[in-house]
Amino acid sequence: MARILITGTNQGIGLEMAKQYAQRGDAVIATCRSASDALHAAGCEIVEDIDVTSADSVAALVRVVGERSIDVLINNAGILTGESFDDLDFGRMRTQYEVNALGPLRVTHALNENLGDGAKVGIVTSRVGSMDDNSSGGMYGYRMSKAAANMAGVNLSHDLRPRGIAVALLHPGYVRTNMTGGNGLTDAATAAAGLIECMDALTLDTTGTFWHAEGYELPW
Repeated sequence: MARILITGTNQGIGLEMAKQYAQRGDAVIATCRSASDALHAAGCEIVEDIDVTSADSVAALVRVVGERSIDVLINNAGILTGESFDDLDFGRMRTQYEVNALGPLRVTHALNENLGDGAKVGIVTSRVGSMDDNSSGGMYGYRMSKAAANMAGVNLSHDLRPRGIAVALLHPGYVRTNMTGGNGLTDAATAAAGLIECMDALTLDTTGTFWHAEGYELPW
């Protein structure tokens, strides 16, 4: 049995990952700002009032975790607002950067002492942060924040490698969630299962790489 900590588990992909890890017998610490009924029913240890943009909030999470080791850390918390070139809201863009890029780094750094040798770290990012895959433009804040999240993950893969800790950048696909307004090509349960498979397969040989939930590597 592994101990899994996941951020952003109130709904969507984070909720499904928490449920699926718990269902297979892992000990799940599910963090969120406010727990849903579905999360309460998932059989996880729930830590509420966790805002990944707040140093004080993340410090409170560290106190709850205490001296327990974490085998898998999934940085899933994220937000999406759409900015076109004709409608640039720099405040919203800055908030996305705080949540999507700095959030995973803040949480991973804060829980560094809890990550034992051989642990794994996942960052749920998006292929829209890929330079090579950008064929449409738009979504300035989200694209830029996810590109920064990818860089954070690659940096972490180098810094954590000496301890045997592998890092994966994870794209769930275009998933039907509240974040996408219910639009998408797949459901949250399918995406979560794919991401868990990617984390199961992650090794030091593949650390710092960028994966689609369907199991193939993505371009930078």
